[in-house]
Amino acid sequence: MTLLLNILYAAAGVAGLYYGAEFLIKGGVAIARKAKISPLVIGLTLVACATSAPELVVSVSAAIDGNSNISFGNVVGSNICNIALILGISALIRPLTVRKQLLTLDSPVMIVSSLLLAAFYFSNHGLNRLQAALLLAGFIAYTLWNIRISRRDEAAAETEPGGTVPEIPLHKALLYLVIAMAALVGGAKIFLTSAIYFARLMKISDAVIGLTVVAVGTSLPELAASVVAAIRKESDIAIGNVVGSNIFNILGILGIAPLIKPMENAALNMVDLGMMVFCAVILVPMMRTKWKISRLEGAILLLGYCGYIFYLVSGHS
Repeated sequence: MTLLLNILYAAAGVAGLYYGAEFLIKGGVAIARKAKISPLVIGLTLVACATSAPELVVSVSAAIDGNSNISFGNVVGSNICNIALILGISALIRPLTVRKQLLTLDSPVMIVSSLLLAAFYFSNHGLNRLQAALLLAGFIAYTLWNIRISRRDEAAAETEPGGTVPEIPLHKALLYLVIAMAALVGGAKIFLTSAIYFARLMKISDAVIGLTVVAVGTSLPELAASVVAAIRKESDIAIGNVVGSNIFNILGILGIAPLIKPMENAALNMVDLGMMVFCAVILVPMMRTKWKISRLEGAILLLGYCGYIFYLVSGHS
């Protein structure tokens, strides 16, 4: 009976993630059109923050409980997963067109944020309230600037040609967002519960489960949103969701959690921090080549993530 129940949980979780992503893409694109903001900016802000809800809950809860390792590890692991796994899969489904703004503003912000987090970690193996306030102020400034330059550029208000999301009224778009949030967070939680059950059924250790199943589990909303966006030919949202989520994870989540309770005595693996920075940096030349992330580059990212997971598993076996 327990086995059947967990199979149903897994199916319900996948369904929640898929339909949640569908509603999020439809609602996000519709709001972008109504507000004359580009889908890229919606992906970088609204969609990114929405899909990062599980990371926010995990990191804030861990900070309150005094577990700095989980707060830091959740953000670092999620950022690696977002680029190497999620963009890798999305690009394999459909090559992703890259806008110039990603290279001139958003990717540099992601790289600087990653380096800043590493510097803060090395300074005191944690985050104090002052450092957190600086991160949060950076996120607020970045978001406001993004919206300003998008609305100033009339051309940015146009949806990328080839998008398949139809026009819908604003009130319906907002309703879609509410439904999407509930479906994505609920779907991720239900799927994660069943995934942990099956991992233990296969006698996989808790350490490996935490490094793989749980790490990917909090990134399931980003995965669902970017994959559906790629299928829908909404490259701006597929890429913007990943880059924006990475920025929000560092500047937003780690800007909020330590304000509630400072993080102290974290013990991160230097390989994990290095991998996070490397993923942020390697994305720039990939985006610059023909202004696309090709299927070959997607495959390289995915293979890199598989190699990283193999390192984690072998190191904790």
